[in-house]
Amino acid sequence: MMNKEQIRDAFKRALLSTTRALSAQKEVDVAFGGDRAAVQGKSARIPLPARVLDEASAAIARGESDAAALRLAHHDAIEHQRLMPSGADARAVFTALENARCEAIGARALKGVGDNLAASLEKMFADKGYDRLNAKDAAPMAEVAALMLRERLTGRPAPKSAASIMEEWQAELETRAGTSLDALAEAASLDDQAAFAALARDFIRDLELDDNDQGDQDSPDDSDGEQDQDQPENNSEEDDDETGADEMPEDPGSGDTSEGDADLSEQELDTSFEEDDGAAENAKVSSLRTQFEGDTGAAYKPYTTQFDEIAEAEDLCDAEELQRLRRSLDRQLENLHTVVARLANKLQRKLMAQQNRSWAFDLDEGVLDAARLARVVVDPMQPLSYKMEQEQDFRDTVVTLLIDNSGSMRGRPITIAAICADILARTLERCGVKVEILGFTTCAWKGGKSREKWVDDGRPAKPGRLNDLRHVIYKSADAPWRRARSSLGLMMKEGLLKENIDGEALMWAHSRLLGRPEARRIMMVISDGAPVDDTTSSANGGAYLERHLREVIHYIETRSSIELLAIGIGHDVTRYYNRALTIVDVDQLGGAIIDQLAELFDEEAQRRTKRRGRAA
Repeated sequence: MMNKEQIRDAFKRALLSTTRALSAQKEVDVAFGGDRAAVQGKSARIPLPARVLDEASAAIARGESDAAALRLAHHDAIEHQRLMPSGADARAVFTALENARCEAIGARALKGVGDNLAASLEKMFADKGYDRLNAKDAAPMAEVAALMLRERLTGRPAPKSAASIMEEWQAELETRAGTSLDALAEAASLDDQAAFAALARDFIRDLELDDNDQGDQDSPDDSDGEQDQDQPENNSEEDDDETGADEMPEDPGSGDTSEGDADLSEQELDTSFEEDDGAAENAKVSSLRTQFEGDTGAAYKPYTTQFDEIAEAEDLCDAEELQRLRRSLDRQLENLHTVVARLANKLQRKLMAQQNRSWAFDLDEGVLDAARLARVVVDPMQPLSYKMEQEQDFRDTVVTLLIDNSGSMRGRPITIAAICADILARTLERCGVKVEILGFTTCAWKGGKSREKWVDDGRPAKPGRLNDLRHVIYKSADAPWRRARSSLGLMMKEGLLKENIDGEALMWAHSRLLGRPEARRIMMVISDGAPVDDTTSSANGGAYLERHLREVIHYIETRSSIELLAIGIGHDVTRYYNRALTIVDVDQLGGAIIDQLAELFDEEAQRRTKRRGRAA
């Protein structure tokens, strides 16, 4: 008789075989990992089944694998990309409807597949805590729209855990777009993705979400078309004007400031972007603002900072839940630890090779030099018999990892980011390099208390940022890894990840680095998209947040002593940062972080060698 582990292994093999068979693909790569099924090209990733398999957990695991297989079988990523509408909300709804189409094909053909998909949906909404929420903006509209379409296509009711959000959204969506949703459900053939997409665009247009009626635009989304809440609205002039943005003169407020003034405080940095909108406005800023179609051109500002938060990770979650989240992260480490740890050890060897090899000899104090023992024996009063290790430059370094905690990072991206941060912190700590791990998100979807205050104040024009910032300290630079270990698990908390306002997050991390005593300060930003907060963008212009991000980056890169680099996950960050790397697959993140840091330390070692050569 098989034991529990053998049963689980047999079940995993069956999942892999079933996924390949249901996908109807000749060559498909299926692997385990992540919290939700994901597909890219001819590769699929499905979550590991529970350690203790019962009927419910087995159905959930089969549901995830069936969802991946149906997407492989019926979804054309290139076609999806071509037909994708503009606007973050529109893209989210479009993708959710497409996923519902693929799953409905399988559910209608095979009752067992429909049962499995229902089980996995039930768990997904329960994990997100939607069964405990009743605020209308607590869940994305896209998920409710997909559930309503699923009901029409399969005749299956929405999951019980989604009852509260269905109650909040369903009546409104029926009123605004019920007719077009019926047309989607009555589509002649669900196998025709292009025809279905046209009907989906009608539904999105009825909801007044689509800002562009042209379906063949180039979208900056991932090739697999997954939901990305962090993409800006497409601007027809953006590509033409990108070069001009990168070559913009000094940042606002620079005046005659020299390089020696780089260490501005956060308050000073913030003030440098607050020019008046009158005729005397700084022309350098105006030249950048005019590049963004639909932007009001107003100087960036928060409407109010009264509701902003800077919180320690342990303050956002009770200790018991934090430990549970950390255990969840550790389970994910089973699949990735070996790969990332091998890369981290490569970095450690590189750094260790630079230390403990430079000594000053013939000193009158320090560590007794074994090579001078004979001299000491002959004459115990003989001076200059000691040595001392010379301070290594790279040890006087601090690295800040600033991680995007937006909703589109949910699942595998945020999991891998947390794992990489965890392993990197341990590696650099062993080498004597300080590491700080920070995250940035907002307190609410689409505006929080700041927006409510703005509404109460009569909705004044050009209000500025209308959401409440939440900046999270997972690990401070001076805290040892063992104390911050459990805090990193907070990234796995579903309700944490909301909107992202990158510009102010960079300013915050920058100001923290400026206060550090280390001679060398490095900031690495990890993000999967451009800044997005729908409420702020609708009140100030579509590119308001993106323009501010460019201003902040330009300031740090040209006037600050801090070294700034970025890694984009499926999103081209090279158009924002001078020193940046874009990766297509989130699995490349660990290698990208290690390689970028190794390259920085190599450059510094070469500079030190040249300085010593000139001194000699």
